[in-house]
Amino acid sequence: MIRVLIVEDDPLIAQAHRSYLTRVGGFDVVAEAMTAQQGLRLASEASRTLEPVDLVLLDLGLPDARGVDLASALSGVTPAPDIIAITAQRDLASVRDAMSRGVLLYLLKPFTFAAFREKLEQYRRYREAMVVGGDAVSQRDVDHALAHLRTADDRRTAKKGASGATEDAVARTVQNSESGLTAAEVAAVLGSSRVTAWRYLERLADDQTVSRVTEYGNAGRPQVRYRWKRR
Repeated sequence: MIRVLIVEDDPLIAQAHRSYLTRVGGFDVVAEAMTAQQGLRLASEASRTLEPVDLVLLDLGLPDARGVDLASALSGVTPAPDIIAITAQRDLASVRDAMSRGVLLYLLKPFTFAAFREKLEQYRRYREAMVVGGDAVSQRDVDHALAHLRTADDRRTAKKGASGATEDAVARTVQNSESGLTAAEVAAVLGSSRVTAWRYLERLADDQTVSRVTEYGNAGRPQVRYRWKRR
């Protein structure tokens, strides 16, 4: 099991991380922290035991310090945990700063379970590729391991013909709606066909990111409204 520390100041988001990790499998949440100070303390304490933290899911917008500063501090823990930043900060300067502080992967909020799962599986593949032991690591071994961190975003959609960018756009559209949207309404917002919107909405529903609500009107066939699952 990969031991995980969640550093997130929003309890509902932290709970969602924990739930998603359970669904992915192979990850064990050993602690949660709401501040940078608490996160560093928990990671440091764990490093002095036989079960150090392997991975930190790090929110970059913490109340007491910048998440990137915590990332830098975690590099001083021995053994140092790997870090995946999960944040709404999407400007390239923030991404570059985070990567320079030791962040391996960057996941933007809001995200779907499919996107979360792919980042975690991407990390797991990288971790497994790096477990070769000793000093006999070849350049090929290193390149193979790092290639998992450079995987194109669209590979996170496992089904053939799916686009990660389109799935994110559909997810954000539904999340921004208070009462939910039908496939036709999502299509109108995005300028896509109703069938395309419906296909991605069904994927999100299967991933339990959105819920389906069947509405029966006075006439005509019932329609399905998709609502973001608030956690």
